[in-house]
Amino acid sequence: MIERLDYVAINGAAIGSLAQAKDKMPSIDRKLRAIVELRVSQINGCVYCVDLHSKQARAAGETQQRLDCLPVWQECPFFDESERAAFAWAEAVTLLPQSKAPVALFDALKLHFSDEQIVDLTMIIAQMNAWNRLAVSFGHLPDKRPD
Repeated sequence: MIERLDYVAINGAAIGSLAQAKDKMPSIDRKLRAIVELRVSQINGCVYCVDLHSKQARAAGETQQRLDCLPVWQECPFFDESERAAFAWAEAVTLLPQSKAPVALFDALKLHFSDEQIVDLTMIIAQMNAWNRLAVSFGHLPDKRPD
């Protein structure tokens, strides 16, 4: 459901181009991608994307407990060091005006990810921020799923 403007119907070509970019970042595991997208969406307060990416994360094998604890990942022992580095980077890139993407967080990524993976991860984060801005701005809400 879209409450303000149906941005997909109005400019489907541009939206399609943004969606196709997802296939060009294959180096990031599907499960990690889903939880990074979910974390970015949580930060941005995008209800549509939180719903979508939590569902995708579960489909990729993510546990409900880890999803429940994602907002407080820094205090939770359920995430490994590579996931923690990805979450810290996702938060820094999402909150770029405040964080300035510090070198220490970039260096932490280098311990766990290849250069290609770092580029792909950063593209995923940037793309998710774009999707969040579209969905929040135009009032895109999830449909209620049957229980």
